[in-house]
Amino acid sequence: MFKLNELKPAKGSKFKKKRVGRGTSSGLGKTCGRGHKGQTSRSGGTKGARFEGGQTPLYRRLPKRGFKNYPFRKEYAIFNLGQLDRIEAAIKGGAELIKVLGSGEVKGAPTVSAHKFSESAKKKIEAAGGKVIILNA
Repeated sequence: MFKLNELKPAKGSKFKKKRVGRGTSSGLGKTCGRGHKGQTSRSGGTKGARFEGGQTPLYRRLPKRGFKNYPFRKEYAIFNLGQLDRIEAAIKGGAELIKVLGSGEVKGAPTVSAHKFSESAKKKIEAAGGKVIILNA
């Protein structure tokens, strides 16, 4: 049975912090275990994980590949015909452009305005007697 007042850390798991620069008799005075002069004797004296001694680092030696389209891509708020009655819930995420997909059924003869329509969505809306209006982006 353990008692809370008798709990102790495992033997060897606790270490005293190494205190450097506390006089010559401490064993870590004067240069504080850093040696004499040079890069590593100074604070901030490391070059970082990508530094390769002045050699052109790997990330610069390898060729760049591909094309990144993220600055120019257009993001659409996508919703289906089955969601036409609750369109406010479908447009979310801050997308400015709207695309209508053809999943679901059309109720009545709606006039739907959006930036893009799938072919099946167009056919279903027009078959129901509705009207498709394509907005300019």
